[in-house]
Amino acid sequence: MDLHLIPGAEPSAEERAAVDAAVGPPASAWETGERRPDAEGHVAFGGHALRARRHLLLPALWAVQSRVGFITPGALNYVCRRLDVAPADAYGVATFYAMLSVKPQPTTIVHVCDDLACRLAGAPALLDAMRGERGAESVRSSPCLGLCERAPAVLFQCAGEGAKDYVVAPAARTAADEPKPPPPPPPPISSGTRPIEGVGTSIAARLGQGSPSAPQTEDGRRETLRLLARVGRVDPESLDDYRAHGGYRALPKAIAMGPEAIVREAIASKLQGRGGAAFPAGRKWEAVARQPARPHYLVCNADESEPGTFKDRVLMEEDPFALVEAMTIVAFATGCEHGFVYVRGEYPLAEARVRAAIAGARKAGLLGPNVLGSGFAFDIEVRRGAGAYICGEETALFNSIEGYRGEPRNKPPFPVEKGLFGKPTVINNVETLVNVLLVVEMGGDAFAAIGTGASTGPKLFCVSGNVERPGVYEVPFGPTLREVIGLAGGVPGGRAVRAVLLGGAAGSFVGPGELDVPLTFEGTRAIGAALGSGVVMVFDDRADLRDAVRRIAAFFRDESCGQCVPCRVGTERQEELVARLDAGRPLRSTAEEDALLDEIARAMRDASICGLGQTASGAIQSAIRRLGVFSA
Repeated sequence: MDLHLIPGAEPSAEERAAVDAAVGPPASAWETGERRPDAEGHVAFGGHALRARRHLLLPALWAVQSRVGFITPGALNYVCRRLDVAPADAYGVATFYAMLSVKPQPTTIVHVCDDLACRLAGAPALLDAMRGERGAESVRSSPCLGLCERAPAVLFQCAGEGAKDYVVAPAARTAADEPKPPPPPPPPISSGTRPIEGVGTSIAARLGQGSPSAPQTEDGRRETLRLLARVGRVDPESLDDYRAHGGYRALPKAIAMGPEAIVREAIASKLQGRGGAAFPAGRKWEAVARQPARPHYLVCNADESEPGTFKDRVLMEEDPFALVEAMTIVAFATGCEHGFVYVRGEYPLAEARVRAAIAGARKAGLLGPNVLGSGFAFDIEVRRGAGAYICGEETALFNSIEGYRGEPRNKPPFPVEKGLFGKPTVINNVETLVNVLLVVEMGGDAFAAIGTGASTGPKLFCVSGNVERPGVYEVPFGPTLREVIGLAGGVPGGRAVRAVLLGGAAGSFVGPGELDVPLTFEGTRAIGAALGSGVVMVFDDRADLRDAVRRIAAFFRDESCGQCVPCRVGTERQEELVARLDAGRPLRSTAEEDALLDEIARAMRDASICGLGQTASGAIQSAIRRLGVFSA
């Protein structure tokens, strides 16, 4: 890729309009606008001010991709001129993401999930059938789409004016059985209630009856729910309905308490991050609040890409105003002036719902320059990811927002000191943030009384695989793995549990003898496992665990960003080793292959920049050692 603009490549009017809609119309000739001799005859408008808009690079690339189906050379030239980004640099960003393309392709791309839960539901046969009907060019296998409770899942990525991406889950095996794409969404919502149209008709029909994605909301157990209390009961597109069911009670109380009191309550609550790292949330917020550098940023990590995880998607789709309210409280407590919600690209409905909730809150004075008349200024932007598991790592996510390749940064410095745009940054996932509403309303001590001494509050688990009622389940910390599987109806047909994957691909397998482990941070740690992102994926006695281990190895090979050698090479060698074991053709002996896997895992764990490489061997090693997957 040349360092200069691609010779002779000009954008079409359609591409130019798409980019302008994303980044704003050009203000001067320095960014492809009309030249004004009176104002620009002796002064250059560009430089630092223009390059400061680089964070719009990913939205601009998405705008072109969504309009014409791929990023043409002319469109790339235009984006580079508008944002003063070197073409080679922009090309590197565009080719980093799986959902963007710099080569011509069909305007509709069908992404068929062939990850773990969908494989258990027949995804390989579905993929073959759809490729036979539509052609291999249009149908691609995909890592987990975050729809495990409705497996098998398919994402339709559509390009063209007015076209919208949509998902089908559970998916039919023939094109004739596929539902039609949804109609264009209605105009942006106001702060009041409006009739729900189009896709929302199904919501209106079942409103108050619960959500299939959260089975507890359908079967009379709602009174015990806190985080899921509004799911399936409240119109997710109505601010009035959210308020009628207890919404925006916590924000006025938080403002009356003051920032320091909120942080104190968060520390007292012992709330730990729900994304996998389990870092004390209150301590993180306290560290950012104390930083003298300005501005402070708040980032919601909604790039929920861990295979088997879908709880954040359910919260964003079904209760998006709760996320907006919670972010506003955390921003007030930590002195953040601006927030971002980074939503994974495969979540079109969640993205639309969050955008609508932000617009509704802003119109009602709940976001903006004077939140609730308090003098506190805070607003939120949405950034759409583009298909990169690595962007779930916090510093890779920062790079993605800033318009760079989503590659992790070395730490220290940590985000609380130098995060997004080099400024102090709070970053938490959706579930962690939504817990803030409970902390404020109940008080930190009352929140800490829920669960166990070291694992406090309610917890969401994503139960999928071979269970009767897959979905998101809410429990106070402490029940056993067996009890959570029981909430989901157990294994169909009364079959035996062969294995459970805890924490997703970055977690570990446990066997049937470990079903009585308490699902707490300390309980899973005691058996050499981890809660991770809350995945509980069940494999019955018919499941092909060899296939599951092969898929996990391939997943990490594909998703490594390639920045550091231990991960880039280690995931490749690991996948090759697993393939040899599966084929029964070890290089020397199975014992020596096991020792080699240990060596690879140690190198990745000790020397990789981020958690991807550090956890890439956990599930594979546990399957081999706990379950003897390749021993027979």
